[in-house]
Amino acid sequence: MEYDDNVKKRLRRIEGQIRGVLNMMEEQQHCKDVVSQLSAVRSAADKAIAYLVAVNLEKCIIEEREAGRDSSKVVQEAIDLLVRSK
Repeated sequence: MEYDDNVKKRLRRIEGQIRGVLNMMEEQQHCKDVVSQLSAVRSAADKAIAYLVAVNLEKCIIEEREAGRDSSKVVQEAIDLLVRSK
């Protein structure tokens, strides 16, 4: 799979958020604030996962249909990926 700039930007943003959380910890900031930022990181990672699965699913469905095959297996694999990511 080719990963587009959109997902790379998302991951770089997450990387920055993680650095920010580490800085907060170094500065001994309140637990509530650190947890809040970690929650934002988790949410951003979940969105990146969903984006990757959606883009890949779309491509796989098109490939399966062009080959004259049933795409239901590909859809089920995508659902399984999303369920495992939670």
